[in-house]
Order: sequence, then structure tokens, then C-alpha cells
Amino acid sequence: MTGLGLLPGLPSEPVAAVVAALRARGETVATAESLTGGLLTAALTSVAGSSAVVRGGLVVYATDLKATLADVDADLLAERGPVDPDVAVALAEGARLRCAATYGVGLTGVAGPGPQDGKPVGTVYAALSGPDGTLLSSPVATGGREEVRSVAVRAALDLIARAVGTLSG
Repeated sequence: MTGLGLLPGLPSEPVAAVVAALRARGETVATAESLTGGLLTAALTSVAGSSAVVRGGLVVYATDLKATLADVDADLLAERGPVDPDVAVALAEGARLRCAATYGVGLTGVAGPGPQDGKPVGTVYAALSGPDGTLLSSPVATGGREEVRSVAVRAALDLIARAVGTLSG
């Protein structure tokens, strides 16, 4: 199954498994997305019944919105820029708190066409904040914008899957 048209090559089975696991556990998820521009939330809500587990999502593409909507510390953003692992963690925590969800997911990175603040295209940081702490993933993505964004969504889905027990590691 090819899955979502917005994300070439992303199979729908892992998305459905994550939604089913969250539902079975009575848990919820919220997102704060930068480079993916809402694609993770779109992937999650593509599954029938996802309204029982998806609390909401923040698209914080502009740097200032990371602070005002997702509560990322403005000093952190000024010091390190928007593409940083600690910013991804702060986005995840902000999504979790702002949307009153069991889990929050934060995504930031560089999809291109060129580097941003010295970070190369393909830099991806995905973080998950939950009741058992924080998980962070930083896969290196290659290819064009859509490939980089797809890798970011997959990384986020893998983090949720690990937290809810549908993926080991």
C-alpha cells in the first residue's frame, strides 16, 4: 500500500498501527511542526478514527511562532536558531502542554533548497515528549524537499511507535 499522496513512499500501515495503539492505550498525541508544515498531523488524521487520539497540531514554520505558539524559549532560538535538537524537544514539550496530550511531537530541520543557519539540507530533528520522558531522532535525509520531509515524518512516527510499543528500539 503506498499510503499518503502527500508523502511518496510512506506506507499507511505504520500510521494506522500507531493510531490503533494510541487508541487502545487511551492516549493522545499533538504536534508542533516546522519543516513538515503539518504533514505529520495530516498523516495521523488520514486514519479513520484518529479523532480519538489526535488532539491537534501547531504549524510553526516561522521562527517567532515557535516561541509564541509552542513555548520554545526565545533565548534558545536566538542562541541556536530554529534547527536544533533542543528546539525539537522544546517543540514536542510545547505541543504536549498546549494541546493537553499524552505525547507531543516536535519536528524541525532543513528541507532546502539551500542550507539554513549553517545547517545543511537534510538535517532533521524529531522529538517526542511523553509521560516516560523524551525521545530524540536525528536521521540524515537525502534528496529533495519532499524526501527530506518524508524522512522527518517517518522519524516522528517511529518515535511514537517506540513510545506506544509498536516498534522496539
